Amino acid sequence: MKTYIETKANGIVSPKSGSSQRALYDHQKRAIANLDIINRNSSYSTLIVLPTGGGKTYTAAVWLLRNAIDRKKKILWIAHRQTLLDQAAETFQSYAYSEVIPSISSFRYRVISGAPEHDRTIDIDKKDDLLIISKDSIGRNLGALDKWLEGEKEIFFIIDEAHHSTAKTYRKVIDYVKGKVSNVKLIGLTATPFRTAESEQGLLAKIYTDGVENGVFIHNDKGITYQISLKELINRQILSQPIIESYNTGEDYARFIGAKDLEMIQRLDILPEDLADDMVNNAARNKFIVEKYVQNKKKYGQTIVFALNVVHAIALCSLFNHYGIKAGYVVSSVKDVTTGVTRSREDNVKVFQEYREGKIQVLVNVNILTEGVDLPKTQSVFLTRPTVSKILMTQMIGRALRGEKAGGTKSAYIVSFIDDGLDKISWSNPETIFEGNNDFADTNSEYEKRDIRLIAILKIEEFAKMLNDSVDTRELEKIPFTQRIPIGMYAFTYLEENGMDISYQVMVYNSTKEAYEQLMDNLPALFKEYGNDEEYLSANKLSEMAEQCRSTFFLGEMIPPYDEKDIINILKYYAQYEAAPTFYTFDDLDKSKIDVCAIAKQIVDQKMDSTIQAEYIRRLWNDGDNNIVRLFFGRIKYFYDQIDKEVLRITAPYIYEDDEDNVVYGRRQFENMSLYEIGRVNPDYEKALRNAAFDKAKTADGQYACASCGNKYPNRIMLQVDHIVPMNRGGKTKIDNLQILCRRCNGEKGDKPEDMQ
Repeated sequence: MKTYIETKANGIVSPKSGSSQRALYDHQKRAIANLDIINRNSSYSTLIVLPTGGGKTYTAAVWLLRNAIDRKKKILWIAHRQTLLDQAAETFQSYAYSEVIPSISSFRYRVISGAPEHDRTIDIDKKDDLLIISKDSIGRNLGALDKWLEGEKEIFFIIDEAHHSTAKTYRKVIDYVKGKVSNVKLIGLTATPFRTAESEQGLLAKIYTDGVENGVFIHNDKGITYQISLKELINRQILSQPIIESYNTGEDYARFIGAKDLEMIQRLDILPEDLADDMVNNAARNKFIVEKYVQNKKKYGQTIVFALNVVHAIALCSLFNHYGIKAGYVVSSVKDVTTGVTRSREDNVKVFQEYREGKIQVLVNVNILTEGVDLPKTQSVFLTRPTVSKILMTQMIGRALRGEKAGGTKSAYIVSFIDDGLDKISWSNPETIFEGNNDFADTNSEYEKRDIRLIAILKIEEFAKMLNDSVDTRELEKIPFTQRIPIGMYAFTYLEENGMDISYQVMVYNSTKEAYEQLMDNLPALFKEYGNDEEYLSANKLSEMAEQCRSTFFLGEMIPPYDEKDIINILKYYAQYEAAPTFYTFDDLDKSKIDVCAIAKQIVDQKMDSTIQAEYIRRLWNDGDNNIVRLFFGRIKYFYDQIDKEVLRITAPYIYEDDEDNVVYGRRQFENMSLYEIGRVNPDYEKALRNAAFDKAKTADGQYACASCGNKYPNRIMLQVDHIVPMNRGGKTKIDNLQILCRRCNGEKGDKPEDMQ
């Protein structure tokens, strides 16, 4: 059984006697052999690519103990998240056996981040052998490395989750270290090396330039010393075959999510207290979760359940036992709210052992089982709480991925419980974790299903809006249904300042395609004009830049419309990576199969009564395991509702005729409005006014001149429209009151009214 090691901020590690009981798998031995080959060079930069569950940290730590620590060479290990830092420190301590470090009596390590339990950069000591540091902590104080690096001729530099190392802070740290030490041995660890934008791939290839192929060192454009795919490890039975399932609880939590809650969840992965309380105390939801296991007990086998909090863990455990399922729970050392007894570490160890011995079928916990404890017979994980954290999702999934050759199971069930009303949040989900591992899905059908899931699960909000009577969707409903389906998406991941991985998708429609293409082309000019060189932009700066993008590219009627938060997330991504996100097209999606307009016409033409209609729709829904209808709509209720709307449009078209506007906007009333306000009432008129103003400012050489300073600019992204006089003064027409100013002459702000900033 694996022992616990409490990771401290710093310490001295002495070799353990003997050798580790954990054997290296063939792929880990090959990775180590290739590292031995590349390490013959005095300096290099390379990637080790092992998929989720492949043991990246363990492989690197064992090799570094022998090749760096035992040779008294310093190691700088950088990651972007506290859990990754702790995991690295714990691994080095756990496997520091005399077999791998026979030449030294001890080594010193130090963990540095902004977390209270870690040290600060000011604590770095020249005698430290292993520095494990968060990238933002060291990025803000690079000078703290000077004394530690002083006199060093060679250093091992490890970047965990290296696909993020194209971010500005990582590049800054890499350049700084290379400027201080002549021989830097840079090793990046990742599961997803090149699933990024082409421009970002170019940056990654500039960082990692060396590799090993067929046992020979090479210098190439992908710089990989060793890689193996998730699918290969599954085929070798080292990892289990993941089977992803999800159940809708039927609970609706829309009322708990406001604008501030969305921000808190997306940035901190913290559920609002009232939402968490309702989930925890919702007897129907808890019963639903437990009954799904009871109904599929043989299939799911030994299962780890991830609960929301301690109270939830205790409640679920009691309910499992009530249903005759032997269950136990493990939590951090806290007071048991039902018995008043404090749970100790020894209590947890006892429950773990009972689970290993099969005396307990279900083990309920609160994030304590994301790493570190060896439970090989786990066949399923139940995810009862949503998370936006890709790292947390990966760790939870990893508990069930040990394959038969590794003492685990052939298949692993990853079971998510989905609630209604939370679809505005970009939750992390098992599908996106596995599709990030190279060549997991290698058939067209798998890619198609993945793309459709991304539409249905992550971002297609129009369906949810149409079910909400408080949202006016008349304009959206005017256009054919197939035009409401995205033509593609920009999919990307970036890091928040707190280290949170944010996975985000921007759906693109026919209405917004051209605007997004123009935005992507102009991102370099936009950031140059705004002078932004920081990796994390302030909320005010993001808002200002987003408004500039709107007034330049997203003008006129757009149905479906664009969303400002999509632009803000794109800006956050570009600020970090200086690359436009990747666009994934849905060209291969057979829209005819999900065209509810055609389905409604069939129902009306054949004069189906309600019984025949219901049976017809059910057949469409249940037509095959890979049915695109079910994948796209997600829930049969959405499917029914959309068909009903289209049938009503055919049989009672007058219902969808426009009501007369109760407000008439005459020219004089427009003259009392800013352009931004006009755009909210009549976006096409705003577009015409802006275009006319720019046409007037255009010079003979095709550039645009600022009406104040006279400077010329090549495109509109650098300029703004300003009002010469108040709109209702002098009886002038609207265009006479507009002028083009550069951002500096216009006070570095857009024309959005102050109360709308």
